[in-house]
Amino acid sequence: MRVLITGSTDGLGLEAARKLVGSGHQVILHGRNESRVKHGLAAVPGATGAVIGDLASIEQTIALAEQIQGLGPTDAIVHNAGIGYSEPARVQTEDGLAHVFQINVLGAYLLTALVPPPARLVYLSSGLHRDGDPDLGDLQWERRAWNGYQAYCDAKLFDTVLAAAVSHRWPAVRIASVEPGWVKTKLGGADAPGEVESGADAIVWLATSDDPVADSSSRHYDVRQPSEPHPAVADLGTQHGLLAACEHVSGVPFV
Repeated sequence: MRVLITGSTDGLGLEAARKLVGSGHQVILHGRNESRVKHGLAAVPGATGAVIGDLASIEQTIALAEQIQGLGPTDAIVHNAGIGYSEPARVQTEDGLAHVFQINVLGAYLLTALVPPPARLVYLSSGLHRDGDPDLGDLQWERRAWNGYQAYCDAKLFDTVLAAAVSHRWPAVRIASVEPGWVKTKLGGADAPGEVESGADAIVWLATSDDPVADSSSRHYDVRQPSEPHPAVADLGTQHGLLAACEHVSGVPFV
């Protein structure tokens, strides 16, 4: 299979890429800049290729989508790229958006909307999405006092909502959101109880496996087990509202 993984020059994405290449799959890496991509290609010598683009920029993300299309069809895309909960203050991107929201949510939305759908899509969620607030009224943290932990939880909730919304629009595509577990990455920290291999294994399984469990009607997983997500994930109003909000701030519709 041919698999593209966003944010695959470090952490879970890098380990998943290594596992895929080791199993004989073709892998396209992604990094936010040339330096990160060079690092990723050196770390995954069997990778098929790489694309470059910073998800903190709408312009670069649109250009990234064009790069991906130029490489030809893929069998699976893993929306893994994201940042954690350590930002002590609201960081505003060049587009005037909250950094955490733009990278973790809008980036995945834009690539989903702009790249023809592959057979499988995997969106990285987190167990912390259950602490997320589904209120769509202040996605950019312009009125609330900044809380980095809450911004991350909200973003992971909206990644999970995005997966559900896309699933309703594209029923022929196998779509999953997954909690990879609290594992030892830069985001998870050295005190995390899990190893990065287990989270990466879940990503690889969802992207490539023919196991019937991986095509469960649940479509949300805690590592390899179907799991019930936050109740807002199944709410059609929240799904439609998130897609509309992403279209509004980016100018890119989800067709």
